[in-house]
Amino acid sequence: MNSQEQSDLTDTTAFSNLLANRTTIFILAIACGLAIANVYYNQPLLADMGRSFHISVKQVGFIPTLTQVGYATGLLLLVPLGDRLERRQLIIKMFGLLTCTLVGVAISPNVIWLSVASFLLGFTSIVAHLILPFVAQITPPNHRGKVIGTLMSGLIISVLLARSVSGFVGKMFGWQAIYWIAAVVMIFLALVIRKQLPANRSSSQMSYPQLMQSLAHLTYQQPVLREAAFNIALVFAAFNVFWVTLVFLLESPPYNYDSQVAGLFGLVGIAGAGTSSLVGRLVDKWGARSVVSVALSLALSGFTILWLAGNHLMGLILGVIILELGMHSAYLSNQIRVYNLVPNAESRLNTVYMVINYTGGALGSLLGSYSWAIWQWNGVCALGFFLLILASILHFGGRGG
Repeated sequence: MNSQEQSDLTDTTAFSNLLANRTTIFILAIACGLAIANVYYNQPLLADMGRSFHISVKQVGFIPTLTQVGYATGLLLLVPLGDRLERRQLIIKMFGLLTCTLVGVAISPNVIWLSVASFLLGFTSIVAHLILPFVAQITPPNHRGKVIGTLMSGLIISVLLARSVSGFVGKMFGWQAIYWIAAVVMIFLALVIRKQLPANRSSSQMSYPQLMQSLAHLTYQQPVLREAAFNIALVFAAFNVFWVTLVFLLESPPYNYDSQVAGLFGLVGIAGAGTSSLVGRLVDKWGARSVVSVALSLALSGFTILWLAGNHLMGLILGVIILELGMHSAYLSNQIRVYNLVPNAESRLNTVYMVINYTGGALGSLLGSYSWAIWQWNGVCALGFFLLILASILHFGGRGG
């Protein structure tokens, strides 16, 4: 038996053990979700942060932008290490760094400190994208959608709950409190991961410079990777255009709500996000590209409802549900397309996919804040709809199979 056959046998055994231990899958899903949730805690707290530091709507809009730029930077510089280093130790160390940055945000004495700490918080919140490529690598392609979809359900629901929890905690105890709580949770997760996960070292002997160089090669050689990445970047930009401005809409007439209510809207999206496991099964059955087509149609429908009926509570709720369903279906389907491209390069493929994705998200957060400041809700909806039209043109005009 050659080394490749031994590697395949090891991966198959690891897959069987992973499916047999549902507790491990549950832990991985929670770890992914709570790590990435740190990127989103600030969205329903922007108005409170602005008042705390005496800055305007335009200025406070840079905080989620910096966090997501930091996240994209961490994806670029840190996630490729998953194809080279022992994964369990890498995950534990990232949880430790993440704890430090959460404390840094919580103790911010001024907006400059907050800006730097927010960037570093995003930079260290990439644990989910060390876990997901590992699971994709050891999962046979005909089961990949189901397994990744299950993990993504936990991840997405955690992100949505993050907005609700941070809005509630911010209302009750001040915006800093959620970051202290999250720091304690990260320490706990590091201890659990150390106990539950086995060691897993990649067979790759590539140096760090070689890993980084291979990102450009993969991007150039894989047209499907480019199509999927830029497609989800546009969808995620539109998604963030909505979420970063929702708190300003809800604080304005006719709603006149506070940050707590803005956070509770995250619960509305669970109806859409909780279907990720089903979406993964549909990807296994229909193919990822077909599911992306449906997802884009849903996202456009959601933004249409938000534009036409966003000033009515039921219209806003319905639009959020459909937009969430479309966004997360597109995200998962495109991600599985990427994982299926090149064996043993899942971390680097995921790096390219996620860096482009979160760069789009950061741009959406920035443009969303400016659109609200200049054109209010109509500007926000027009921008989101335009970005989704671009994503649809890219997808339906693309040639990637």
